[in-house]
Amino acid sequence: MVASKAGWLLTATAALLGGCSLAPDYQRPAMTAPVAFKESAPWQVAAATPAPSGKWWQAFGDPALDALEARIDAGNFDLAAASARYEQARSLVRQARADLFPQIGVAASGERDRLSANRPLGKGIASTQTDKVVGGSLAYELDLFGRVRNSVAAGRANAHAAAFDVEGVRLGLQSQLAATYFDLRGLDARILLLRQTVDSFQRAFDLTDTRHSGGIASGIDVSRAQAQLSSARAELSSVEIDRAKDEHAIAVLVGEAPATFSIAVADPQTRPPVIQPGLPSTLLERRPDIAAAERRVAAANAQIGVARAAFFPNVTLGAQGGFESIGGDWLNAASSFWALGPLQAALTVFDGGRRAAQVRQTRAQFDEAAANYRQTVLDAFREVEDDLATQRLLVAGEADQAAAAKAAETTRDLALIRYRDGAADYLEVVTAQTAALDAERALLQVRTRQLQAAGDTFRALGGDFRAGK
Repeated sequence: MVASKAGWLLTATAALLGGCSLAPDYQRPAMTAPVAFKESAPWQVAAATPAPSGKWWQAFGDPALDALEARIDAGNFDLAAASARYEQARSLVRQARADLFPQIGVAASGERDRLSANRPLGKGIASTQTDKVVGGSLAYELDLFGRVRNSVAAGRANAHAAAFDVEGVRLGLQSQLAATYFDLRGLDARILLLRQTVDSFQRAFDLTDTRHSGGIASGIDVSRAQAQLSSARAELSSVEIDRAKDEHAIAVLVGEAPATFSIAVADPQTRPPVIQPGLPSTLLERRPDIAAAERRVAAANAQIGVARAAFFPNVTLGAQGGFESIGGDWLNAASSFWALGPLQAALTVFDGGRRAAQVRQTRAQFDEAAANYRQTVLDAFREVEDDLATQRLLVAGEADQAAAAKAAETTRDLALIRYRDGAADYLEVVTAQTAALDAERALLQVRTRQLQAAGDTFRALGGDFRAGK
């Protein structure tokens, strides 16, 4: 009879454990991707290469950049903080999963008592005894309506989102480092240009001063030459300040104090790679921020099931057992005790609309997460289009600026020859020198922007991230 009751109880318990989930069936929010990027096709050559599936910055072929990028994982503290947030999210999943299992406890106690001889029914005889108890207890919530399972699902989705956030932070730091490095190298090129310019202006000043000493040039010419030379030196100092700031920023990105970090001035003449962006639909799998946003939608969907479960009873099952005796040999069947139960069901009948409001809140949170996901996708499409347009237009802009710089250099050289021959005053030289310096400076800035735009294109395309890997 006892065995049949136990079998019935196990069968009923197994049926109850199957339970149900009150979360809506999850589907990724619909988002229509364009057939192709607007800015991709016309300007790319047939030899275009896809974004590398590994370390994307290696496409630039700069060993110094490669070495710096390799230090981010171990040295950057923003990335370490993001990784710590991911570990926190994983711990929350483990905490939620613990409710899927019985909570088991053990306890032991010992008590020695002297009973009064004058106690009721004591018959005038005192008694001393030792009560020894050892046993265990079990408590288990029957997840009939999916509250625990949906809590676990929400936590797991949030943990996945946190993992994707780590990838997003890593990609952002890699892109930031590349952009800063390219800016630093652009400043290096300007420093080299300005050093050459200072030398050239110094020679022009010496020539003018000599001519003035011989009575050929006026004092105004000398003042103009001095102004040009001093302005170039001042600009050189300003550029060196900007370079120092870039160097300090790179030091922090790789986790090193600026005082112990330095990058030698160089002009590696790096050229941007040609990037094939692929189809817009693949962008949904190649951006960690999109993947993270989608997982937060899934988490919000599971939270709806948690809120709905509050409308149904909370059922818990308890059990306990062990050994108790006041005799010597007590760990035996005669000293055993057990109890199955209580089986409790608790349901709030009236709460003034609290649970209904919680369901509405979770639905609104789902709508918010879905809207954030769609906005993230649109922002990703815009960023890729921006970078592709920038690259396309900078190609033409570099050609035009290079032609302008060459013409300005020719004009400057001719103006200086005319001045030496006495066919022009120094104002013509000053004007030509200023125009040449402006044109060469602009050309360097265009080339720096090309490198930065290429690096940002890799970021916009997701770098080496793939949602399914």
